[in-house]
Amino acid sequence: MNLQIIQNKIYKIRGQKVMLDFDLAELYEIETKNLNLAIKRNIIRFPSDFMFQLAKEEWENLRLQIATSNKRGGRRYLPYARA
Repeated sequence: MNLQIIQNKIYKIRGQKVMLDFDLAELYEIETKNLNLAIKRNIIRFPSDFMFQLAKEEWENLRLQIATSNKRGGRRYLPYARA
């Protein structure tokens, strides 16, 4: 993946530079669900501030900024941000 593409997937949320779970999953060529499950299964390997779930308002504001496509619409859960 091109460095510029990756840089465009880094957002500043709550004062931290983060990537969203679906962008990381795309980078690793796995499903978002599987990425989140793997992290939750191995949570003790990560620092406590490694990830947080976006609030509804944060997600709605960010969605407007990044103009998510229909393939990302219809999520049942708010995305996670990874520091």
